[in-house]
Amino acid sequence: MNLLNIRHRTTYCYREPVQLGPHRFMLRPREGHDLRLLSGKLDVAPAATLSWTNDIFGNAVATAQFARATERLVIESLAVVELAAAPWPVFDIAASAIRYPFDYSPDERIDLAALAESHYPDPSNWLAQWARGFVLNQETDTLALLKDLATGVFERISYQSREEEGTQSPLQTLERGWGSCRDLAVLFIEAARSLGFGARIISGYLYNPDRGAGDAGSTHAWAEIFLPGAGWITFDPTNRGVGGFNLIPVAVGRIINQVMPISGAFHGATDAFQGMSVEVQIAP
Repeated sequence: MNLLNIRHRTTYCYREPVQLGPHRFMLRPREGHDLRLLSGKLDVAPAATLSWTNDIFGNAVATAQFARATERLVIESLAVVELAAAPWPVFDIAASAIRYPFDYSPDERIDLAALAESHYPDPSNWLAQWARGFVLNQETDTLALLKDLATGVFERISYQSREEEGTQSPLQTLERGWGSCRDLAVLFIEAARSLGFGARIISGYLYNPDRGAGDAGSTHAWAEIFLPGAGWITFDPTNRGVGGFNLIPVAVGRIINQVMPISGAFHGATDAFQGMSVEVQIAP
């Protein structure tokens, strides 16, 4: 069990004062059976009126309304969490789903719905054929298949950090052979969906104490696959990981745009935006 302090600070700089439109923040860690949020605080400068709500996935969303123009926007989230996920989890997959292919129950199919549908076009079936290549037998072990698929993404795609907004399509990631964590997660999810699995994307934090106290955390994106009996199983293709022992989820969604930590716009000159910086610190 890890008791962790999380500090996430994002700074936007503008060449001249701009009027900020409403901004949407998804920065509050998402509680579950293996993660408890002990305290949380969100500070915004310039001063803003914050209203909290939950979206369709149950994520905590804060919306900020700004009264005055500014040359600088700073958002800082502070949280203390208790992370109790097992490093080597055992998944209690229902007997009906141990072997692939399997059928979701009628209720599961209804509830998963769009989470099992591909979001990106694949006109030549390149992605689907690539994913199908991991099905080694007519009937294969379901968990082993998903692990092989995650390993396949890890081995084929070189990780490359990108701070700019936007996500590559799965076909772009396959063609280029490189991508950020969110690109790898989207590729894995779309490949799994092409095989009939219900999948969703997660944004949050990666805790890596091996980096040292000053660089032990970063923003991150990964995937979850729904398997009957076991529920949502975490797969991190960027790090070839299964299970969430070093992952702190913040937001869950069907597509990457639904889990962006910060989104918003400003009114001003088209060249007013100067740049942004992101700092994440995670420490025991």
